[in-house]
Amino acid sequence: MSETPPPLSPSPAPRHRTRIKICGITRVEDAQAAASSGADAIGLVFYPPSPRNVSVAQARDIAFSLPPFVSVVALFVNAAPDLVEEVIDQIRPALLQFHGDETPQDCARYRHPYIRAARMREGLDLLDFVSRFSTSQALVLDTDQPGCGGGGEVFDWSRIPANVALPLVLSGGLHAANVTHAIRQVRPWAVDVSSGVEASKGIKSAQRIAEFIAAVRAADL
Repeated sequence: MSETPPPLSPSPAPRHRTRIKICGITRVEDAQAAASSGADAIGLVFYPPSPRNVSVAQARDIAFSLPPFVSVVALFVNAAPDLVEEVIDQIRPALLQFHGDETPQDCARYRHPYIRAARMREGLDLLDFVSRFSTSQALVLDTDQPGCGGGGEVFDWSRIPANVALPLVLSGGLHAANVTHAIRQVRPWAVDVSSGVEASKGIKSAQRIAEFIAAVRAADL
């Protein structure tokens, strides 16, 4: 008679893999560098005042150059609905990102998955903000500054409440030298970087992208 095999030991809980978005992509080669280094998503900015703004035609070239399973996020700041609808139709982004003064109704009108940015200004009631944008896929936490991010400034991470009901995407002033510490303190679902991996405004550095992603992976160990 064969012996009963010993019970299996419980498997250790899997570690969370922090997702990575490289935002403000303006060139095909930068999108491909992000994908090659292991980024989960790229961000395309549709906001003319930004040095990282792209046209719909540029965005198509960038988006269609990506390999499978790298997502495209389309970022808007108080954009006209016609532009948002054109981007959805032409680019087919996985997510929309609203970074201006959009209301919950503004964000939901397109019936497309979206994430909402919250600028971490003094006096912001983040829990109330989350309750109003409950249909958002996640909450992007960014530094309070003019424009749509990319200013390279960090906000005080200790101001983030512990009981936020949406997945958190940490942004604002991240780079290879501080992102490991940021992840270990905040434990976000994802991190979002733009200026921290640039050679100049709107032009990414493949080396800085690779260094940033390596620092994120170090935080997950």
